[in-house]
Amino acid sequence: MHKIPIIAVFLIFGCTTALADDAATEGSIPYDRFEESSVCADCHVGLTVQYEHSLMAQSFIHEWDEKEYFELALPHAEKFAKVAGVKAGCNGCHAPLAYLAGDIPPEHPEAGTRANEGVSCDICHSITGFSGETPFNFNYVMAPGETKQGTRPGRESDHHGIAVNDFLKTAEFCGICHNEQDPFGMWVKSTHLEWKEGPYGQAGITCQQCHMPAADGALVEDGDVVPGARQHTFAGVHFPQMVAGAVQVLLYPREDDVSPGQTMTIDAVLMNTKAGHMIPSGSAEERVAWLDVKAVDSAGKQWHLAVDRKGFEGEDLTIADPNALAYQDIADIQGLDDFAGLSRDGDVPAGDRIFRKPYLDPQGRMTVAQWNTAAFGPDYRLPPLKGIKESFTWHLPADVAPGPVEIQAAVYMTMVVSSVADFMKLPATESEPMPMGQATVAFMVK
Repeated sequence: MHKIPIIAVFLIFGCTTALADDAATEGSIPYDRFEESSVCADCHVGLTVQYEHSLMAQSFIHEWDEKEYFELALPHAEKFAKVAGVKAGCNGCHAPLAYLAGDIPPEHPEAGTRANEGVSCDICHSITGFSGETPFNFNYVMAPGETKQGTRPGRESDHHGIAVNDFLKTAEFCGICHNEQDPFGMWVKSTHLEWKEGPYGQAGITCQQCHMPAADGALVEDGDVVPGARQHTFAGVHFPQMVAGAVQVLLYPREDDVSPGQTMTIDAVLMNTKAGHMIPSGSAEERVAWLDVKAVDSAGKQWHLAVDRKGFEGEDLTIADPNALAYQDIADIQGLDDFAGLSRDGDVPAGDRIFRKPYLDPQGRMTVAQWNTAAFGPDYRLPPLKGIKESFTWHLPADVAPGPVEIQAAVYMTMVVSSVADFMKLPATESEPMPMGQATVAFMVK
């Protein structure tokens, strides 16, 4: 379900907006047309508690989002015309109340404005569709007011009317903000598009089925039990319990018995079995996912194993190198002198395989400024339900102890590469490795 535009789509930053006759645009709807989420909490107590713990509620006040906007995006927008639209455009999804009210740029979170409400309850429950053929870059169509958009027929409320709108059940509803095209025409966020092209989309398993699980329960305090009520958890990468077990890892030594001084190969087969989109997805420019493999002999001595190269174009960007630098465009944005860049891979051990899609700035350097992405490196991420094979060739040292040697493999992910997190003074939680999958296997040393 969507509306057909009659006016062209124009780039406005690392977002675009569809300037159609029915599109909600900057400054088109004042703050007071939307209820505060605290009003919703009076009746929808349990659902509101879930929502308040989500990044939907914190999309403007979350530490990294705040710093990214005020210390990177906003100063960049004021210096370079190409990305000038980022000043308003970030807020189309991160602070939609401020964007729609024309409160641009919003004040910092400590000012306590309504921008702090992030993606509020009334934002989502006022969306009736989207403009154009593809949901992206906040091309939502809004109908705020006394009637709220919902999905269940036959429901009544003493506070507001309810319009049954099946659009809220669709993945396209999520794609409005979880697809993004930047001023260079690059799809810098494509979670909905990845879903649509993958097995989950083909099977009709929507975003809501994972991120808003259905559970029997009341929609309002002391209300009747509703079967399969959508929970407003919106759990994603910031929830370790969602990340845990997302990647299946299987290990296969090619030899069962070896001797010191011999060379052997261990194969690892990985599969994204939990996410209906790529891993990592969303803000993939700042995420780091990697495979780490160690060998531990019977005496407890450890060796770190480096991944075998496959030889594809741009592969160097997918193998951790402690000497590689990136993110030099931070100097352009912040006006820094003598800034060589930051560690490209942060704390990822040298030689580990990184599953990433490098975002490259106009000078060909890796960037975490998604709106400044002019090209991509190789898309070497983990697609849903598709195996990826990695190999590790190991020349056993002479001092390896006889007996069983255990190969330990683990996949980790951080929300922000540690070097950037340290430079931007982010909380440790943003760069702590979260385990996504692990496996062990043993072979014998004679």
